[in-house]
Amino acid sequence: MSDGVGLLLRRAGFGPTAVELAAARRAGYDAALSGLTAPPGPDVGATSAPVPDLGPDAYAGKRDLTYEEKVKLEDLRTAQTEQITEWWLNRMTVASHQAVEKLVFFWHGHWATSVKKVRSPQLMLSQHRTLRSAPDFTVMARRMVVDAALNHYLDGHLNTRQAPNENLARELCELFLLGIGNYTEKDVKEAGRALTGWRFSLTRGRSVFDPEAHDPGRKTILGRTANYGAQSLVDMLLTQESCPRFIATRLWFRYGSSTKPLPKTLQEKMVRAFPAPMAMLRLLLTDEAFQTTVGTMVKQPVEWLVGALRQLGVRPASLTPEVRRAVLHDLENLGQLPFAPPNVGGWPSGGAWLTSAAAQVRLRLAGRIAEQAPIDQLTPDSLAYLLGVDRWTNRTFAVLRSTQDRRQLLTLGLVSPEYLVT
Repeated sequence: MSDGVGLLLRRAGFGPTAVELAAARRAGYDAALSGLTAPPGPDVGATSAPVPDLGPDAYAGKRDLTYEEKVKLEDLRTAQTEQITEWWLNRMTVASHQAVEKLVFFWHGHWATSVKKVRSPQLMLSQHRTLRSAPDFTVMARRMVVDAALNHYLDGHLNTRQAPNENLARELCELFLLGIGNYTEKDVKEAGRALTGWRFSLTRGRSVFDPEAHDPGRKTILGRTANYGAQSLVDMLLTQESCPRFIATRLWFRYGSSTKPLPKTLQEKMVRAFPAPMAMLRLLLTDEAFQTTVGTMVKQPVEWLVGALRQLGVRPASLTPEVRRAVLHDLENLGQLPFAPPNVGGWPSGGAWLTSAAAQVRLRLAGRIAEQAPIDQLTPDSLAYLLGVDRWTNRTFAVLRSTQDRRQLLTLGLVSPEYLVT
């Protein structure tokens, strides 16, 4: 039987170490929750993973390039993309403020933007800083509507008064702020007009506004008429009743359960805490409905990997370049690579991660991690303690008990149902 503190730490962060779990159990649920959602002081662990300085984009200010020059610049972009991906995985692993770090990853999946289309690691890192630094959802939404990476990803730079492109407007309504069913096609078209004129600049590393391409006319959106631009559009959408309810539902889907619906009473409590995401999350994690979700969440690949690295004392930055590349390759094959969600809807949840193909890749990646773990003596019981597993089923315990090899024992524990499902 899972205890509440264990569930709290597994869901709110990437996976507690044995020491963290033991300390939280001694402190009690309320103290553990406060430590997670209102951590005191700066993040000491994260200081060992400073944000990389990439300099300007490889193509910034460059014109009339030869084929050979373009190849070199693409190689540089590829190397820098690998650099920021490795950095973030390392930051997730060493961060002391685990709930804060996990929430940043949540927002990355919410405002899903992929470097595979954006191409510029500088723009992706700038977006990451926005998601990390925004004090609340209102500020975040205002900044994200003109974020250069998101603008590029959803073809906002093609949206002009002469030739409207509605991609960003549609996703702003459907996936980012309101949710399906809370707007009409006419609202999307009018919102598209409001967003005209924004471009991304590789030289400046941000979006710029071209007033000549903007439609300044009056627009009627959700029954309100005004000369909407990007900021006033977002401000109006944020006042819709559906907005905080939608954000509460998204938080529940990722932290509570991807199969059980969000209880109405909890949703209303979370709505009252909007636009403060951590306050909304705290209410979710405090509610008795959260405790009934044990065994309903499958760890996403990044959650699974980062948790394993933390619990086994393996730091991505200390791995050889070859092993780091292999880890990224395996994560990509598992379907979840930071900075590269599959589409604007973000990553799937639940049983989507439990395919037979994924099982083979996970087994291989678990073996790589186990090989790096600085652990000598191990038993099934000490492994459960190490991984924060409450107990093994009889079937899993029998398999683990029959295994003599330390690396194989670790590998099997990492791919066990008890570890994969929280």
